[in-house]
Amino acid sequence: MAVRADAPSPLAWIAWALILIGLPMAVAGWETRGRDVAHGPGPVRGRVARIEQPPSPPPPVEPVEVYTLERDEARRFNAAVPFSKLANPAARPFVFAGSPDDLARAVDCLAAAQIYEAGDDATGEQAVAQVVLNRVRHPAFPKTVCGVVFQGQERRTGCQFTFTCDGALARTPGAAAWDRAREIARAALAGKVYKPVGYATHYHTDWVVPYWSGSLDKIAAVGTHLFFRWRGWWGTPPAFRFTRDGGEPLIGKIARLSPAHVGGEVPVMAQDAPVVTAGGLEALVTQPRKAIGADMLGKSVAGVKLAVLGPDGKSFLVELPGGGSPDGWPALARTFCAGRLECRIMAWKAGATPGKLPLTDPQLDAMSFAYIHDAGSGLQRALWNCEQTPRPKEQCMRRRVAAAPPAPPADAGLAGVRKKERFETVTIAPVNPPRAPQSRQE
Repeated sequence: MAVRADAPSPLAWIAWALILIGLPMAVAGWETRGRDVAHGPGPVRGRVARIEQPPSPPPPVEPVEVYTLERDEARRFNAAVPFSKLANPAARPFVFAGSPDDLARAVDCLAAAQIYEAGDDATGEQAVAQVVLNRVRHPAFPKTVCGVVFQGQERRTGCQFTFTCDGALARTPGAAAWDRAREIARAALAGKVYKPVGYATHYHTDWVVPYWSGSLDKIAAVGTHLFFRWRGWWGTPPAFRFTRDGGEPLIGKIARLSPAHVGGEVPVMAQDAPVVTAGGLEALVTQPRKAIGADMLGKSVAGVKLAVLGPDGKSFLVELPGGGSPDGWPALARTFCAGRLECRIMAWKAGATPGKLPLTDPQLDAMSFAYIHDAGSGLQRALWNCEQTPRPKEQCMRRRVAAAPPAPPADAGLAGVRKKERFETVTIAPVNPPRAPQSRQE
């Protein structure tokens, strides 16, 4: 059959097919590329370029330094810093996967960060919780909840959350507020996400200007607080890869709020005292366990009155009888702690026994006797209040001397437990040496 002179050649048909099929595929591929990187809705996702993981380590996390600016001047400066135009995707749900003991410790560390940073404010507490969990997932920070919250706590200055080192913990939150904070913490550790702050790892109030504010992306505002994330790959969702590194540490500074942390109570139980339980720790934890539940509250158990049962089932607050020798108090461990890998007994004389948790500093100071053991670490201690019962020095509790909170900055006007206005101190210092604030914006 003859071929018409004006008919397209086979090569032309192939070229047209490539154009008609390849062009839509290329457009779809470009849109998918933007969507995969941005992880969020909206037209901005198509404009985000792919960012590769850098070979350098994560950014350093240092103590905070801020510019010396008047409050109104700082607010003007912060208002002039634009929000990032890149997508602000919500963080992935964080579901805690540790042991029940680790979960109890994590809940109370997170609750402490929330209430001491944000006060009794549900929105602020959720924002603080999300930042903490974002940090747990990021390789620049410790890999436990308590490790993140109390990072740098051993320093007078330089802690990441200032309530852990500035004396704020001398204040005791109300029982109802503490319970609410713990419920918010439990929800966050069970996967509830506070979406507005995305993957933020830093925040501050709008009346201070940290040196790092010009080097991070401002991504959200919640009340008077501004939230930031690192620029480049270290601020993108792929950088937030959680890898557990051991169990949650015991934090003695919140032991009076949390029975789960009593074993780490450094101010009260710091010395290695001799133990007065026959057979030692191994023999004790292999004995049959006595069932002690809420139905026994207010009743006599082993000759003492059970006043409070800790929520973890391993902490017992008891009232000592009027007679009897203090030498016999360690024998309480054979009743309350037998068969338990972890156990804590706190005992008071009649008239001084607390009726509920958390404990106040005066209640801790009035404690007459304490026993602790942890089979995992081999810890076993029995300590007496030597102001009430003279004992050898190595058997004495250290007396709690509450540090007076430092005078607050003139522009803060707050001390102790934070109010709704303040949870600004999850911060880092600049990589470069501090410099004087400039009159122009940077």
